[in-house]
Amino acid sequence: MVQPFLIGDGWIEVRDGNDTARAIFDRHYSRYVYADGRKPLLFVGPGEKMVLLTKDADALCVWRKFKSMDNQQGVNCAIFRREGGDLASNLLADARTLAWQRWTGSRLFTYVDPLKVRPTMRAGRPTWGHCFYQDGWRFEGLTKKRLHILARYPDEAVQ
Repeated sequence: MVQPFLIGDGWIEVRDGNDTARAIFDRHYSRYVYADGRKPLLFVGPGEKMVLLTKDADALCVWRKFKSMDNQQGVNCAIFRREGGDLASNLLADARTLAWQRWTGSRLFTYVDPLKVRPTMRAGRPTWGHCFYQDGWRFEGLTKKRLHILARYPDEAVQ
């Protein structure tokens, strides 16, 4: 049973392991399902973290600062899922502002799997992670597993 929040406005910070947040995360493409059926209480992983839900529980954003295995520096947008509500890019911008309040001056980065995310056609070409681009993020390369690395810096304005 998922209970939306009745108070608050915009993003509301909750703890890792929150049942409502985990229910949204279970529908995210990056959700790892254990072969033995385990369902751990915590779902974000180690490191500093910020788990955000919208007041109506229709979007989830998770920021995580950890030691990246591919040497990425900064704070990772580990999960962003919008199932309703405001435009994804607007929600992302508000979540980004909260991340920068906690980790002032940090580079933000995320990974997008082009095999699991439907592209948006932009200028006649496919674009994966369109809402990130709308919020001013830029492509910075590929991981060894061919995931797209997108990043946003605090001193850049949306163009």
